[in-house]
Amino acid sequence: MTDTASRLPLWRAAFVVARRDFKAILFSKAFLFFLLGPIFFGAISIVAGTLGAKAAENNNPPRLAVMLDEAESAAFEAAHARLDDAIGLPQIELVARDEALDAQGLLADTSRNFGAVLSGSLSEPKLSGTQDRIARWEGEVALLSAEASGGTGTPLPSIALEPVQSSVAKTRSAQTATATGAITLLFLLTMLLAGMVLSNLVEEKANKIIEILAAAIPMDAVFYGKIFAMLGVSFVGIAVWGSIAGAILALGSAAIGPVPVPAVGWPLFIALFVIYFAMAYLLIGSVFLTIGSMAPTVRDVQTLSMPATFLQLGVFFLATYSLSDPGSATELFAVGFPVSSPYAMVARAAQDPAIWTHVLALAWQALWVAIFVKTGATLFRRKVMKSGPSGGAGKKRFGAKPA
Repeated sequence: MTDTASRLPLWRAAFVVARRDFKAILFSKAFLFFLLGPIFFGAISIVAGTLGAKAAENNNPPRLAVMLDEAESAAFEAAHARLDDAIGLPQIELVARDEALDAQGLLADTSRNFGAVLSGSLSEPKLSGTQDRIARWEGEVALLSAEASGGTGTPLPSIALEPVQSSVAKTRSAQTATATGAITLLFLLTMLLAGMVLSNLVEEKANKIIEILAAAIPMDAVFYGKIFAMLGVSFVGIAVWGSIAGAILALGSAAIGPVPVPAVGWPLFIALFVIYFAMAYLLIGSVFLTIGSMAPTVRDVQTLSMPATFLQLGVFFLATYSLSDPGSATELFAVGFPVSSPYAMVARAAQDPAIWTHVLALAWQALWVAIFVKTGATLFRRKVMKSGPSGGAGKKRFGAKPA
Protein backbone atom coordinates (compact mmCIF):
# COMPACT_ATOMS: atom_id res chain seq x y z
CA MET A 1 0.00 0.00 0.00
CA THR A 2 1.30 3.43 -0.96
CA ASP A 3 2.11 5.73 1.91
CA THR A 4 0.47 9.12 1.46
CA ALA A 5 3.44 10.90 3.00
CA SER A 6 5.76 9.44 0.33
CA ARG A 7 3.83 10.94 -2.56
CA LEU A 8 5.10 13.86 -4.60
CA PRO A 9 4.18 17.37 -3.42
CA LEU A 10 0.99 18.77 -4.94
CA TRP A 11 2.47 21.21 -7.44
CA ARG A 12 5.33 18.92 -8.47
CA ALA A 13 2.89 16.10 -9.11
CA ALA A 14 0.61 18.49 -11.04
CA PHE A 15 3.59 19.47 -13.21
CA VAL A 16 4.30 15.81 -14.03
CA VAL A 17 0.69 15.25 -15.13
CA ALA A 18 0.60 18.53 -17.06
CA ARG A 19 3.82 17.72 -18.94
CA ARG A 20 2.56 14.26 -19.88
CA ASP A 21 -0.84 15.50 -21.13
CA PHE A 22 0.68 18.51 -22.90
CA LYS A 23 3.03 16.38 -25.01
CA ALA A 24 0.32 13.81 -25.78
CA ILE A 25 -2.13 16.47 -27.02
CA LEU A 26 0.38 18.69 -28.83
CA PHE A 27 1.57 15.86 -31.10
CA SER A 28 -1.89 14.43 -31.82
CA LYS A 29 -3.84 14.78 -35.07
CA ALA A 30 -6.72 16.43 -33.25
CA PHE A 31 -4.53 19.41 -32.42
CA LEU A 32 -4.25 20.31 -36.12
CA PHE A 33 -8.02 20.62 -36.40
CA PHE A 34 -8.00 22.56 -33.15
CA LEU A 35 -5.73 25.15 -34.79
CA LEU A 36 -8.09 25.54 -37.77
CA GLY A 37 -11.15 26.31 -35.63
CA PRO A 38 -10.43 29.97 -34.79
CA ILE A 39 -10.52 30.90 -38.48
CA PHE A 40 -14.28 30.49 -38.27
CA PHE A 41 -14.37 32.06 -34.80
CA GLY A 42 -12.71 35.21 -36.15
CA ALA A 43 -15.47 35.69 -38.73
CA ILE A 44 -18.14 35.22 -36.04
CA SER A 45 -16.37 37.71 -33.75
CA ILE A 46 -16.36 40.39 -36.45
CA VAL A 47 -20.08 39.95 -37.09
CA ALA A 48 -20.88 39.89 -33.37
CA GLY A 49 -18.79 43.03 -32.76
CA THR A 50 -20.61 44.91 -35.51
CA LEU A 51 -24.02 43.85 -34.16
CA GLY A 52 -22.98 44.72 -30.60
CA ALA A 53 -21.85 48.21 -31.61
CA LYS A 54 -25.12 48.76 -33.45
CA ALA A 55 -27.12 47.59 -30.44
CA ALA A 56 -25.15 49.89 -28.13
CA GLU A 57 -25.78 52.85 -30.44
CA ASN A 58 -29.51 52.10 -30.49
CA ASN A 59 -29.54 51.85 -26.70
CA ASN A 60 -27.81 55.21 -26.22
CA PRO A 61 -27.91 56.97 -29.61
CA PRO A 62 -25.63 59.94 -30.25
CA ARG A 63 -27.33 63.35 -30.11
CA LEU A 64 -26.97 66.56 -32.07
CA ALA A 65 -25.90 69.49 -29.90
CA VAL A 66 -27.71 72.68 -31.04
CA MET A 67 -25.61 75.71 -30.10
CA LEU A 68 -27.51 78.65 -31.70
CA ASP A 69 -28.85 81.79 -30.12
CA GLU A 70 -31.90 81.36 -27.85
CA ALA A 71 -34.60 82.25 -30.40
CA GLU A 72 -33.11 80.17 -33.24
CA SER A 73 -32.54 77.20 -30.91
CA ALA A 74 -36.23 77.30 -29.89
CA ALA A 75 -37.31 77.48 -33.54
CA PHE A 76 -34.99 74.58 -34.43
CA GLU A 77 -36.42 72.49 -31.56
CA ALA A 78 -39.98 73.22 -32.69
CA ALA A 79 -39.13 72.22 -36.26
CA HIS A 80 -37.57 69.01 -34.97
CA ALA A 81 -40.74 68.18 -33.03
CA ARG A 82 -42.91 68.70 -36.14
CA LEU A 83 -40.80 66.56 -38.48
CA ASP A 84 -39.38 63.87 -36.23
CA ASP A 85 -42.33 61.48 -36.40
CA ALA A 86 -42.59 61.83 -40.17
CA ILE A 87 -38.99 61.19 -41.29
CA GLY A 88 -36.99 60.12 -38.22
CA LEU A 89 -34.35 62.59 -37.12
CA PRO A 90 -31.35 62.45 -34.76
CA GLN A 91 -32.06 63.34 -31.16
CA ILE A 92 -31.10 66.91 -30.26
CA GLU A 93 -30.05 68.77 -27.14
CA LEU A 94 -30.03 72.55 -26.83
CA VAL A 95 -26.74 73.99 -25.56
CA ALA A 96 -26.39 77.61 -24.43
CA ARG A 97 -23.77 79.64 -26.24
CA ASP A 98 -22.47 81.05 -22.97
CA GLU A 99 -21.13 77.64 -21.94
CA ALA A 100 -17.36 77.57 -21.75
CA LEU A 101 -17.09 74.60 -24.14
CA ASP A 102 -16.88 75.12 -27.89
CA ALA A 103 -17.81 72.52 -30.51
CA GLN A 104 -14.57 70.57 -29.96
CA GLY A 105 -15.09 70.61 -26.21
CA LEU A 106 -18.68 69.38 -26.48
CA LEU A 107 -17.65 66.47 -28.70
CA ALA A 108 -14.95 65.49 -26.18
CA ASP A 109 -17.26 65.77 -23.14
CA THR A 110 -17.57 62.21 -21.76
CA SER A 111 -20.68 63.08 -19.70
CA ARG A 112 -22.65 63.64 -22.91
CA ASN A 113 -22.98 61.50 -26.02
CA PHE A 114 -22.78 64.10 -28.78
CA GLY A 115 -22.18 62.91 -32.32
CA ALA A 116 -22.09 66.41 -33.87
CA VAL A 117 -22.54 70.08 -32.94
CA LEU A 118 -24.65 72.64 -34.86
CA SER A 119 -23.45 76.23 -34.47
CA GLY A 120 -23.51 79.45 -36.48
CA SER A 121 -27.07 80.49 -37.42
CA LEU A 122 -30.10 79.08 -39.21
CA SER A 123 -29.16 80.91 -42.39
CA GLU A 124 -25.48 79.94 -42.20
CA PRO A 125 -25.33 76.75 -40.13
CA LYS A 126 -22.03 75.03 -39.30
CA LEU A 127 -21.93 71.33 -38.47
CA SER A 128 -18.96 69.92 -36.52
CA GLY A 129 -18.31 66.22 -35.96
CA THR A 130 -16.57 63.18 -37.35
CA GLN A 131 -16.53 62.86 -41.12
CA ASP A 132 -19.01 59.99 -41.31
CA ARG A 133 -21.39 61.56 -38.78
CA ILE A 134 -21.68 65.01 -40.40
CA ALA A 135 -22.03 63.39 -43.83
CA ARG A 136 -24.95 61.36 -42.45
CA TRP A 137 -26.67 64.28 -40.71
CA GLU A 138 -25.98 67.06 -43.23
CA GLY A 139 -29.29 66.64 -45.05
CA GLU A 140 -31.38 66.45 -41.86
CA VAL A 141 -29.72 69.58 -40.43
CA ALA A 142 -30.32 71.51 -43.66
CA LEU A 143 -33.99 70.46 -43.71
CA LEU A 144 -34.52 71.40 -40.06
CA SER A 145 -32.76 74.76 -40.54
CA ALA A 146 -35.02 75.59 -43.49
CA GLU A 147 -38.13 74.50 -41.56
CA ALA A 148 -37.10 76.56 -38.54
CA SER A 149 -36.39 79.63 -40.72
CA GLY A 150 -39.63 79.84 -42.66
CA GLY A 151 -41.28 76.51 -43.24
CA THR A 152 -42.41 75.17 -46.62
CA GLY A 153 -40.80 76.82 -49.63
CA THR A 154 -37.72 78.05 -47.81
CA PRO A 155 -34.56 77.01 -49.71
CA LEU A 156 -32.21 74.67 -47.92
CA PRO A 157 -29.18 76.52 -46.55
CA SER A 158 -25.65 75.49 -47.40
CA ILE A 159 -24.06 73.64 -44.46
CA ALA A 160 -20.48 74.49 -43.54
CA LEU A 161 -18.90 71.19 -42.49
CA GLU A 162 -16.16 71.09 -39.86
CA PRO A 163 -14.83 67.53 -39.56
CA VAL A 164 -12.98 66.46 -36.40
CA GLN A 165 -10.89 63.39 -35.72
CA SER A 166 -13.14 61.79 -33.12
CA SER A 167 -16.07 62.22 -30.77
CA VAL A 168 -17.35 60.56 -27.61
CA ALA A 169 -20.11 58.82 -29.57
CA LYS A 170 -17.66 57.37 -32.08
CA THR A 171 -15.18 56.34 -29.36
CA ARG A 172 -17.86 54.59 -27.30
CA SER A 173 -19.19 52.76 -30.34
CA ALA A 174 -15.69 51.61 -31.32
CA GLN A 175 -14.83 50.45 -27.79
CA THR A 176 -18.13 48.57 -27.53
CA ALA A 177 -17.34 46.77 -30.77
CA THR A 178 -13.91 45.81 -29.39
CA ALA A 179 -15.45 44.59 -26.13
CA THR A 180 -18.11 42.50 -27.89
CA GLY A 181 -15.57 40.91 -30.21
CA ALA A 182 -13.28 40.04 -27.29
CA ILE A 183 -16.12 38.48 -25.29
CA THR A 184 -17.24 36.39 -28.28
CA LEU A 185 -13.73 35.14 -29.00
CA LEU A 186 -13.15 34.35 -25.33
CA PHE A 187 -16.40 32.37 -25.16
CA LEU A 188 -15.68 30.32 -28.27
CA LEU A 189 -12.14 29.45 -27.23
CA THR A 190 -13.06 28.35 -23.71
CA MET A 191 -15.95 26.21 -24.96
CA LEU A 192 -13.70 24.47 -27.47
CA LEU A 193 -11.02 23.69 -24.90
CA ALA A 194 -13.42 22.60 -22.16
CA GLY A 195 -14.87 19.91 -24.41
CA MET A 196 -11.41 18.43 -24.92
CA VAL A 197 -10.92 18.21 -21.15
CA LEU A 198 -14.14 16.23 -20.77
CA SER A 199 -13.30 13.58 -23.34
CA ASN A 200 -9.68 13.29 -22.19
CA LEU A 201 -10.55 12.40 -18.60
CA VAL A 202 -13.34 9.97 -19.53
CA GLU A 203 -11.00 8.08 -21.86
CA GLU A 204 -8.40 7.77 -19.11
CA LYS A 205 -11.04 6.47 -16.72
CA ALA A 206 -12.04 3.82 -19.24
CA ASN A 207 -8.39 2.79 -19.74
CA LYS A 208 -7.77 2.65 -15.96
CA ILE A 209 -5.02 5.28 -16.30
CA ILE A 210 -6.73 7.56 -13.80
CA GLU A 211 -6.60 4.76 -11.20
CA ILE A 212 -2.82 4.51 -11.54
CA LEU A 213 -2.44 8.28 -11.23
CA ALA A 214 -4.75 8.44 -8.20
CA ALA A 215 -2.73 5.74 -6.46
CA ALA A 216 0.55 7.59 -7.01
CA ILE A 217 -0.25 11.27 -6.58
CA PRO A 218 -2.95 13.42 -4.88
CA MET A 219 -6.17 13.74 -6.85
CA ASP A 220 -5.95 17.55 -6.61
CA ALA A 221 -2.65 17.32 -8.52
CA VAL A 222 -4.31 15.25 -11.25
CA PHE A 223 -6.99 17.89 -11.72
CA TYR A 224 -4.54 20.80 -11.69
CA GLY A 225 -2.20 19.01 -14.06
CA LYS A 226 -4.87 18.26 -16.62
CA ILE A 227 -6.41 21.74 -16.78
CA PHE A 228 -3.00 23.43 -16.88
CA ALA A 229 -1.88 21.06 -19.65
CA MET A 230 -4.88 22.12 -21.72
CA LEU A 231 -4.13 25.72 -20.89
CA GLY A 232 -0.59 25.25 -22.19
CA VAL A 233 -1.96 23.73 -25.40
CA SER A 234 -4.26 26.72 -25.78
CA PHE A 235 -1.32 29.12 -25.45
CA VAL A 236 0.42 27.33 -28.31
CA GLY A 237 -2.72 27.86 -30.36
CA ILE A 238 -2.90 31.52 -29.39
CA ALA A 239 0.72 32.02 -30.46
CA VAL A 240 -0.02 30.48 -33.88
CA TRP A 241 -3.26 32.42 -34.38
CA GLY A 242 -1.70 35.63 -33.11
CA SER A 243 1.14 35.32 -35.60
CA ILE A 244 -1.30 34.78 -38.46
CA ALA A 245 -3.45 37.72 -37.37
CA GLY A 246 -0.39 39.94 -37.02
CA ALA A 247 0.75 39.05 -40.53
CA ILE A 248 -2.69 39.82 -41.95
CA LEU A 249 -2.82 43.18 -40.18
CA ALA A 250 0.68 44.05 -41.35
CA LEU A 251 -0.04 43.16 -44.98
CA GLY A 252 -3.57 44.52 -45.22
CA SER A 253 -3.65 47.37 -42.73
CA ALA A 254 -4.49 49.92 -45.44
CA ALA A 255 -7.48 47.92 -46.65
CA ILE A 256 -8.71 47.05 -43.15
CA GLY A 257 -8.60 50.64 -41.93
CA PRO A 258 -8.14 51.84 -38.36
CA VAL A 259 -8.92 49.25 -35.67
CA PRO A 260 -10.91 50.52 -32.63
CA VAL A 261 -8.47 51.11 -29.77
CA PRO A 262 -9.57 49.79 -26.33
CA ALA A 263 -9.57 52.15 -23.35
CA VAL A 264 -6.45 50.60 -21.76
CA GLY A 265 -4.52 50.57 -25.04
CA TRP A 266 -3.67 47.60 -27.25
CA PRO A 267 -0.57 46.22 -25.46
CA LEU A 268 -2.25 46.02 -22.05
CA PHE A 269 -5.56 44.88 -23.55
CA ILE A 270 -3.89 41.95 -25.31
CA ALA A 271 -2.08 40.97 -22.10
CA LEU A 272 -5.32 41.18 -20.10
CA PHE A 273 -7.18 39.17 -22.74
CA VAL A 274 -4.63 36.35 -22.49
CA ILE A 275 -4.81 36.38 -18.69
CA TYR A 276 -8.61 36.45 -18.62
CA PHE A 277 -8.69 33.71 -21.21
CA ALA A 278 -6.56 31.61 -18.85
CA MET A 279 -8.88 32.38 -15.94
CA ALA A 280 -12.04 31.70 -17.95
CA TYR A 281 -10.63 28.38 -19.09
CA LEU A 282 -9.44 27.35 -15.62
CA LEU A 283 -12.84 28.20 -14.13
CA ILE A 284 -15.03 26.42 -16.66
CA GLY A 285 -12.38 23.74 -17.23
CA SER A 286 -12.45 22.78 -13.55
CA VAL A 287 -16.24 22.49 -13.72
CA PHE A 288 -16.09 20.37 -16.88
CA LEU A 289 -13.28 18.28 -15.41
CA THR A 290 -15.49 17.46 -12.43
CA ILE A 291 -18.31 16.48 -14.78
CA GLY A 292 -15.97 14.29 -16.82
CA SER A 293 -14.70 12.59 -13.69
CA MET A 294 -18.26 11.72 -12.64
CA ALA A 295 -19.36 10.42 -16.08
CA PRO A 296 -19.10 6.61 -16.41
CA THR A 297 -18.78 6.66 -20.24
CA VAL A 298 -18.15 9.12 -23.06
CA ARG A 299 -21.84 8.89 -23.98
CA ASP A 300 -22.88 10.11 -20.53
CA VAL A 301 -20.64 13.17 -20.83
CA GLN A 302 -23.03 14.91 -23.23
CA THR A 303 -25.94 14.58 -20.81
CA LEU A 304 -23.99 15.60 -17.73
CA SER A 305 -22.26 18.51 -19.45
CA MET A 306 -25.48 20.07 -20.77
CA PRO A 307 -26.17 22.17 -17.62
CA ALA A 308 -22.59 23.50 -17.70
CA THR A 309 -22.95 24.33 -21.40
CA PHE A 310 -26.16 26.25 -20.72
CA LEU A 311 -24.34 28.02 -17.89
CA GLN A 312 -21.66 29.12 -20.34
CA LEU A 313 -24.27 30.40 -22.79
CA GLY A 314 -25.97 32.32 -19.99
CA VAL A 315 -22.64 33.79 -18.92
CA PHE A 316 -21.91 34.90 -22.49
CA PHE A 317 -25.29 36.61 -22.90
CA LEU A 318 -25.00 38.21 -19.44
CA ALA A 319 -21.59 39.69 -20.22
CA THR A 320 -22.67 40.86 -23.68
CA TYR A 321 -25.81 42.50 -22.29
CA SER A 322 -24.04 44.20 -19.39
CA LEU A 323 -21.27 45.80 -21.48
CA SER A 324 -23.73 48.36 -22.91
CA ASP A 325 -24.34 49.78 -19.42
CA PRO A 326 -21.05 49.95 -17.44
CA GLY A 327 -21.49 50.46 -13.71
CA SER A 328 -25.07 49.14 -13.62
CA ALA A 329 -26.23 46.46 -11.18
CA THR A 330 -26.21 43.89 -14.00
CA GLU A 331 -22.64 44.72 -14.97
CA LEU A 332 -21.45 44.58 -11.35
CA PHE A 333 -23.13 41.18 -10.94
CA ALA A 334 -21.38 39.94 -14.09
CA VAL A 335 -18.05 41.16 -12.66
CA GLY A 336 -18.63 39.45 -9.29
CA PHE A 337 -20.05 36.12 -10.50
CA PRO A 338 -16.94 33.89 -10.80
CA VAL A 339 -17.66 32.23 -14.15
CA SER A 340 -18.74 35.44 -15.91
CA SER A 341 -16.09 37.65 -14.28
CA PRO A 342 -13.38 37.13 -16.97
CA TYR A 343 -15.82 38.08 -19.73
CA ALA A 344 -17.12 41.18 -17.96
CA MET A 345 -13.60 42.33 -17.10
CA VAL A 346 -12.43 41.97 -20.70
CA ALA A 347 -15.29 44.27 -21.66
CA ARG A 348 -14.21 46.71 -18.95
CA ALA A 349 -10.67 46.75 -20.30
CA ALA A 350 -12.06 47.87 -23.65
CA GLN A 351 -14.30 50.57 -22.17
CA ASP A 352 -12.65 51.77 -18.94
CA PRO A 353 -8.97 52.79 -18.52
CA ALA A 354 -8.88 51.93 -14.78
CA ILE A 355 -6.30 49.23 -13.92
CA TRP A 356 -6.84 48.50 -10.21
CA THR A 357 -10.15 46.73 -10.85
CA HIS A 358 -8.33 44.07 -12.88
CA VAL A 359 -5.95 43.29 -10.02
CA LEU A 360 -8.89 42.65 -7.68
CA ALA A 361 -10.79 40.66 -10.29
CA LEU A 362 -7.85 38.36 -11.04
CA ALA A 363 -7.32 37.63 -7.33
CA TRP A 364 -11.04 36.86 -6.98
CA GLN A 365 -11.01 34.53 -9.99
CA ALA A 366 -7.87 32.71 -8.82
CA LEU A 367 -9.58 32.03 -5.48
CA TRP A 368 -12.54 30.43 -7.23
CA VAL A 369 -10.29 28.32 -9.44
CA ALA A 370 -8.79 26.80 -6.28
CA ILE A 371 -12.28 26.27 -4.80
CA PHE A 372 -13.61 24.59 -7.95
CA VAL A 373 -10.59 22.29 -8.32
CA LYS A 374 -10.67 21.29 -4.65
CA THR A 375 -14.40 20.61 -4.80
CA GLY A 376 -14.10 18.56 -7.99
CA ALA A 377 -11.21 16.47 -6.67
CA THR A 378 -13.06 15.81 -3.41
CA LEU A 379 -16.24 14.73 -5.23
CA PHE A 380 -14.26 12.42 -7.49
CA ARG A 381 -12.38 10.88 -4.59
CA ARG A 382 -15.52 10.28 -2.51
CA LYS A 383 -18.12 9.45 -5.16
CA VAL A 384 -16.06 7.64 -7.78
CA MET A 385 -12.93 6.34 -6.07
CA LYS A 386 -14.93 5.47 -2.92
CA SER A 387 -12.06 6.38 -0.60
CA GLY A 388 -12.57 7.31 3.02
CA PRO A 389 -11.33 10.51 4.64
CA SER A 390 -8.44 8.87 6.41
CA GLY A 391 -6.67 5.53 6.41
CA GLY A 392 -7.84 2.54 4.47
CA ALA A 393 -6.76 4.13 1.20
CA GLY A 394 -7.45 1.53 -1.42
CA LYS A 395 -9.72 -0.72 0.68
CA LYS A 396 -12.88 0.42 -1.08
CA ARG A 397 -11.31 1.69 -4.30
CA PHE A 398 -12.31 0.32 -7.66
CA GLY A 399 -14.98 -1.87 -6.09
CA ALA A 400 -12.42 -4.12 -4.31
CA LYS A 401 -13.73 -6.35 -1.52
CA PRO A 402 -12.10 -6.03 1.87
CA ALA A 403 -9.98 -8.96 2.94
